[in-house]
Amino acid sequence: MCGIVGGFGEISQDQIDQMLLAIAHRGPDFLATTEGKGIRLGHARLSIIDLSEGSNQPLWDSERRACIVFNGEIYNYKEIKNQLLGKGYEFRSSGDAEVLLNAYLEFGPAALRMAEGMFSLAIWIVEKEELFLARDAFGVKPLYYSQNELGFYFASEIKALSTLECVANELNIAAVYRTLIYMWSPGDATLLSAVKKVSPGTYIRVKNKKIVGKETFWAWDHYMPANEAFGQCADNVDDALTAAVESQLISDVPVGAFLSGGLDSSFLAALIQKKKSSPLHCFTISVDEPDSDAIIDLSFARRVSKMLGLKLTEVNASPEMASRLLETMYYLDEVNADPAAMMVRDICASARKEGIRVLISGAGGDDLFTGYRRHFAVRFESILINMPRSASRFMNWAANKLPLKTPTIRRLKKVLSYIDVGEGQRVLSYFYWTDPAIVRKLFLPSHLGRLEGAETEPFLEALSRTAGLPQVERMLCIEREFFLVDHNLNYTDKMSMAEGIEVRVPFLDFAVARQASMIHHRLKQRWFVGKAVLKKTAEKYLPSDLIYRKKVGFGAPLRDWILGDLAGLTEEVLSAENVTRRGLFNFDMVKRMIEGNRRGEQDYSYTIFALLCIELWCQVFVDGVMVDQNQQSDRMIARL
Repeated sequence: MCGIVGGFGEISQDQIDQMLLAIAHRGPDFLATTEGKGIRLGHARLSIIDLSEGSNQPLWDSERRACIVFNGEIYNYKEIKNQLLGKGYEFRSSGDAEVLLNAYLEFGPAALRMAEGMFSLAIWIVEKEELFLARDAFGVKPLYYSQNELGFYFASEIKALSTLECVANELNIAAVYRTLIYMWSPGDATLLSAVKKVSPGTYIRVKNKKIVGKETFWAWDHYMPANEAFGQCADNVDDALTAAVESQLISDVPVGAFLSGGLDSSFLAALIQKKKSSPLHCFTISVDEPDSDAIIDLSFARRVSKMLGLKLTEVNASPEMASRLLETMYYLDEVNADPAAMMVRDICASARKEGIRVLISGAGGDDLFTGYRRHFAVRFESILINMPRSASRFMNWAANKLPLKTPTIRRLKKVLSYIDVGEGQRVLSYFYWTDPAIVRKLFLPSHLGRLEGAETEPFLEALSRTAGLPQVERMLCIEREFFLVDHNLNYTDKMSMAEGIEVRVPFLDFAVARQASMIHHRLKQRWFVGKAVLKKTAEKYLPSDLIYRKKVGFGAPLRDWILGDLAGLTEEVLSAENVTRRGLFNFDMVKRMIEGNRRGEQDYSYTIFALLCIELWCQVFVDGVMVDQNQQSDRMIARL
């Protein structure tokens, strides 16, 4: 796990150095750059496989035909290496970067489909004077780029691109709007108009400083149900997930795991511990609030740890975490208005102090096997759709009269609000944290023209492609291609790399994904049990009361924090002066939202938190406010 930067066009040695230093936290072990005709590449190394200097990057092949900068891990690199050895290739290292470079030289873009793992990479091909960029199939590793009249520039993080004066800091108003609706920015856009994301499973070819080709090398098999019994599906998932876990334990440094006490992390911990002769070191969150749902998770994490013989470290989550919001926005790069991001960072900081360099995460389990409440809701929405209009209107009226502090009432009101819209929009509505109509009222009138239809724009192709599938399968498509990538994987990567920790995700494995796609939707959610096949599989390893308990979620008591410990920060950051100067929002509407939330008229806690995060993000990435963490590093940079 590392960080990469580069520029093809006008870029000086000092500029590539500044880009690299901006992401130096991603590579605590080695920093280096190299150059070619019109190209400069940089790499920040976190040593995980092959700790020797032979795997330092940027890495040229033996004949200096091509050079790679690579972030990630290829779990099957030894198998690919054996193929290349049979074709006469020689290797100077025992790592995966050299294997990936030579595989590209031998097979071209087809090498990407051979590589089982997570990665973002750039390869400079000398003879063609061509730059080749790619991002892994599942989008585990981030990759950003910016293109202008001076050149083409790329990096693992936006902050590296922001060091370049030629990368404009103008806001993408539509992306800001979507972030307030979803709490994350879906699709290729970022909050900066000049910066885009490389899509998962995509490669880009650049010649003469311009993109000349963009291709998809892998796409999800969203739904191809096989005629297999429930028990057989569970056995298939067991085989695939066990193999994925085994392949992802390859490491030359200590490996630990997240352990929330929920199904996914507990299941993975059980599978890993079977492979180990010593206790797996796990990390979990503890909270001070006795009424928090997280207390339930903690009790199960302790129980799983004792049952499996794990070593468990508890990391406290308190409102003091939120006092580091400016720093958090700097490391996040994108606005993910979810306090879980801060928890990930604190867990990773604790892991590094304990000597752990790799953590295994349960991310992806819910997105493949239907683990969220909205998957259950969409299954039964037909009941509400088919009821008489008078009955649905009455239920909506009643829901509006009940106190919205109650989670069940909030969810029911949300479902009822979108009963009469088309199927596609109804799928998206389950991902709304704030109704688009309410969000539009926050913006100044001068911006409204750019918001028309912006909430659905990134999803249109996916919704068209999945038309005709069961609603839950269409929802899973949005989960995997957007929510998982742009929210969960983004904040997990950024927060873990802020502490120099690599996070691996065994659920995001080709074989596991294939098995999930082959499960009939009626078996994924069986009767009143969500994630039914995965739960059946887990029965071999975990007690039933843990497997079939209520899902809690990896979260913090944000609603209490907004009304309490964060109230002062909210008032300070979202002051009339700051909001007016930013020129995005109507301060009177922002103030009305904060006051209505305080009085309990509506629950806008997450929207207020998102507004807070957006302003702090703008202070860093638009205004250039310096925090301790973005002072330039004095580390040495090698020239390779």
